[in-house]
Amino acid sequence: MRPSGRKTDQMRKVSFERNVSKHAEGSCLVKFGDTHVLCTASLEEKTPPWLRNSGKGWVTAEYGMLPRATGDRMKREAAAGKQGGRTQEIQRLIGRSLRAVIDLEALGEKQITVDCDVIQADGGTRTAAITGGWIALHDCLKWMEARNMIKLERVLKDHVAAISCGIFAGQSVIDLDYLEDSAAETDANFVMTGSGGIVEVQGTAEGKPFTRDELLGLLDLAAAGTAELVALQKQAIA
Repeated sequence: MRPSGRKTDQMRKVSFERNVSKHAEGSCLVKFGDTHVLCTASLEEKTPPWLRNSGKGWVTAEYGMLPRATGDRMKREAAAGKQGGRTQEIQRLIGRSLRAVIDLEALGEKQITVDCDVIQADGGTRTAAITGGWIALHDCLKWMEARNMIKLERVLKDHVAAISCGIFAGQSVIDLDYLEDSAAETDANFVMTGSGGIVEVQGTAEGKPFTRDELLGLLDLAAAGTAELVALQKQAIA
C-alpha cells in the first residue's frame, strides 16, 4: 500500500493554471499534488554570445526552491553566492528537455528563458517543472506568433512532459511523493515527447540494484504517465 493510498499506476492530481504572471510572455502554475511550481517564460531579442550570427535561437531554464518550499526554511542560494550542484543539474535537465521539441533555427536569433520556482515541494519538482515549463514556453511562442515574430507550428515540434517512477516497498509505482521518494529502493525520472520519444532517463538504485525487467516496467509506467500529462497539456492550451 502506498502512503497516499494511490494505486501503483495512479498519479497525483495534476493541474495547470495559465497566465498567472502579468509581465511574463508565458506563465503557468503547475501542481502535481502538493508539489507546486511557478513557471514563467521570458523572451529576449538576443542570443548567448556563442550563438550570435548563427541564425539560431536558444531556450534555457533556471530553477530554484523558495525558502519555505519545504518543512524547514532553506537559505536562498543567492545569499550563499552560488547555486548548488542539485540546482544546476535540474535546470540543465529542464533546458535540455524543452530544447528537444524546439526548432532553434525557426525560432531565430532570440532567447527564451523558462524560470521554474518551486513554491511547495512534495517530490517530483523537476518533473513538474518540465511539464509546466512546456505550457509557459508554448504561451510565450503564441505571444510571439500574435506579433508576427514566428510561426508556432514551425518552432514548436511536439509536447514534452516528465514523470517520476520508482520501486517502493517492492512495487513499481508512478509519480512518487516525498514519503515514497525518500524511501524508494529505485528512483527514476523519465522525460518523453508527445509522440512517445524518449528525451532523457535518470535512474538510480538507492540500495538493491534493479533489473532490466524492472527498468522496462518503469518505462511502461512512465510512457502511460507522460501520455496522460500530454493529454492534460492539450486540454490546458485548447
